[in-house]
Amino acid sequence: MGYLYYGNNGYAVELDDRPLSHLKIALLTMLRAGQSVAFTFTRSASAGSGRETLWITPSTDIRFRFAGSRPPIINAQWVRDIIATASAPTGLRLVREPAAEATAESLALAAG
Repeated sequence: MGYLYYGNNGYAVELDDRPLSHLKIALLTMLRAGQSVAFTFTRSASAGSGRETLWITPSTDIRFRFAGSRPPIINAQWVRDIIATASAPTGLRLVREPAAEATAESLALAAG
């Protein structure tokens, strides 16, 4: 399990490393483009359940911490699918991973 830390107070959202890796690429892609985004996620039962939304801007302090030491092979289609949710009324959210394809694009993202 990894963490997305939000804001300067160290608020943490716990996520598995693989989805967190894809979320990181999606968020950083949008933030580099100067876009702000609402990120909506479901809280685990141990964290009180329910849904939560964070407003993330290019000036928001965010940090990603992964439990594993090796980055996963990135599924580029999954990153695009996550980014596509940003324009929905509920905001950016993690969606189910599509079938992984070892495309040149996915492999290049994993190397970078």
